[in-house]
Amino acid sequence: MRVSPLDRRRLDAFCRNRRGFWSLWIFLAVFAVTLAAELVANDRPILVVYDGAVYVPVARDYPETTFGGDFSTFTDYRDPMIAANIASHGWALWPPIRFNNGSINFDRGGTHPAPPGQGNWLGTDDQGRDVLARLIYGLRLSILFGLALTAISAAIGVAAGAVQGYFGGWTDLLFQRFLEIWGGLPELLVLIIVASIITPGFWTLLLVLVLFSWTSLVGVVRAEFLRARNFDYVRAARALGVSDRRIMVRHVLPNAMVATLTFLPFILSSSIVSLTALDFLGLGLPPGSASLGDLLRQGKENLQAPWLGLTGFVVVAALLSLLVFVGEAVRDAFDPRKTR
Repeated sequence: MRVSPLDRRRLDAFCRNRRGFWSLWIFLAVFAVTLAAELVANDRPILVVYDGAVYVPVARDYPETTFGGDFSTFTDYRDPMIAANIASHGWALWPPIRFNNGSINFDRGGTHPAPPGQGNWLGTDDQGRDVLARLIYGLRLSILFGLALTAISAAIGVAAGAVQGYFGGWTDLLFQRFLEIWGGLPELLVLIIVASIITPGFWTLLLVLVLFSWTSLVGVVRAEFLRARNFDYVRAARALGVSDRRIMVRHVLPNAMVATLTFLPFILSSSIVSLTALDFLGLGLPPGSASLGDLLRQGKENLQAPWLGLTGFVVVAALLSLLVFVGEAVRDAFDPRKTR
């Protein structure tokens, strides 16, 4: 793919910002690990070789009788009898963390939350679940939710701002009045009403938050289209009979995307904060879901277990810092004073 000189200068400017450059790579590495959460933290082996046959428990359920058990129910691979049978008839490849986001460490004595140690690298929560495993699954959920919310909000916001700025006149005036009314709606109250009617889930929260977050880019895109709609090349395209849709997409939108791309990392960070805050308040994902907000809530409710609150705080702060650093690097890359 051919890269234009302007894009090359922007890429060089982004790479010169070492803090943002390395923050992007660290974020991508963390995201890659969370995408493979089942291979990193799971209470099932990745691979089992038993009597010469190969099984993949991480991807498929097998009955207990497959490994010498007595019942036809799904296999509990942490059962000492099953583990002994596998060890005597073959071998098993386990993930580094032998817990998933919902498995409980029954082998650990004492009360929960339990401090780090005895197989739980970051301790357990108030129900005996491994904190590190829930942290990995919660990070994946938060990042995927933030990416989905950012993509949908950006698509709607860019389209609305483009129509509003390009056509102007009554279209712009009516859109502005609608945005003023829509922006005055209480988002938290709407979420409380939705949570009282139905059990919030991933897609329910995504839909509700999209209704309020799509306006974040409308003003920026609108200003770019208002500025460019009277440029000579736009007037010439109109005089040649080019359709409004083609002018907006091919000629004006690339200029508006500069400001849009600059804001995307910051919108992503605010999306993750929104989900974390809702889970912390109990208005987010269903109880028991692995999330950063649930970890922070448990830290608040269990002050005698400081590892819960400290883990949640450090992870959320580090994740948001990485995204802010990436956003600053993108902003510098698109700054014409730094790409000359």
